[in-house]
Amino acid sequence: MRGFALNRTPAFVVGPGRISEIGAEVAEMFSGDATVMLVADPGLAPLGITERAMAALARGGHRVVLFEDITSDPQETQVAAGAAKAWQVKARAVVGLGGGSALDAAKMIAVASVADRAVEDYRLADHPLPARRVRLICAPTTAGTGSEATAISVLSAPDHTKYWYWGDPLKPDFIVLDPELTVGLPASLTAATGLDALVHAMEAATNRKANPGNDLYALSAIRIAVAYLPRAVAEPEDLDARMRMMLAASSAGAAIDNAGTALAHTVAHALGSLMPIHHGRAVAIAMAATLPFVIEGNPGGFSRVAEAFGLASADALPARFSALLDEVGLDRSLPRDIDAATLAARMAAPENAAMLRATAREFTEDDVHGLAEAVLAATTRAGQAA
Repeated sequence: MRGFALNRTPAFVVGPGRISEIGAEVAEMFSGDATVMLVADPGLAPLGITERAMAALARGGHRVVLFEDITSDPQETQVAAGAAKAWQVKARAVVGLGGGSALDAAKMIAVASVADRAVEDYRLADHPLPARRVRLICAPTTAGTGSEATAISVLSAPDHTKYWYWGDPLKPDFIVLDPELTVGLPASLTAATGLDALVHAMEAATNRKANPGNDLYALSAIRIAVAYLPRAVAEPEDLDARMRMMLAASSAGAAIDNAGTALAHTVAHALGSLMPIHHGRAVAIAMAATLPFVIEGNPGGFSRVAEAFGLASADALPARFSALLDEVGLDRSLPRDIDAATLAARMAAPENAAMLRATAREFTEDDVHGLAEAVLAATTRAGQAA
């Protein structure tokens, strides 16, 4: 066995009602009160979740400044505005509350609020992130991206291109995993976000950077997701299933923080830059269409994944994964028609190239085009069947 290294994971608490503790956690960080920026998904306010978080922070004696000007697939311009506001109010901490979009934005706001460069200067690690930032807490309201456990943010440029930002300052100081925050999530989003977590774990366990230490995160996340995602979708108020899915998502987040992703995320990011589609849905569609190809490149790694699925061999994995998508009701159609050449070109773009290279199989241009055709053919069939 070759040697390996694993990145640090943030401290965290898990359990129903733990969001009430964030005010005390911030107070411990500063031995007293502070100005805190709460970066929240705007869709949480009608559910009362934003108010719960603000009240918990206020109980800790903190001044709370709310920032909700973020969208799905957060924009670099939105992060720049949030960072300017955090600097203006002298925020000493940022709390991210929401799904992956809100957390990615909050993480970058915490860094950019003390940076001396424009947000876009840090794309693809063109410049190292500032070593210092304000303190950072993340409280996810979905069980999917695992952003709370990673040193990664994904932001969209004005032309809709998605760019990766990475560096240790993007990793939170503290995580709150409260399953009560996910109960109001519609079944379709519970499914899509949970499948994102599952694909994270599958890719981290099988790409070129996979290692036995990281498998402790990745394979456990797979086992949990396969067992509990259908239950979380079918029984939305099952807090045990919700909590276990949050653990799966954070474990998968830790796994990709160490090993990264691969082909399915290449496809998903390409699709997301070409049309409005939920990232988790795009990732699941991509994995279903490309699994036979990637299994050939790493049969040993996918045998371990298959075992985590409860299967005897990797050969059974494509059918089992597809059946899971059907079980949780995933919509496999695309909102817009594109051709394979357009998708293949975006898959090979610089912002997606690292994920393509991480896949444990060599590619030719014809392979990339063929995979794009396979993805589009699968989604067309699903749409026609619906």
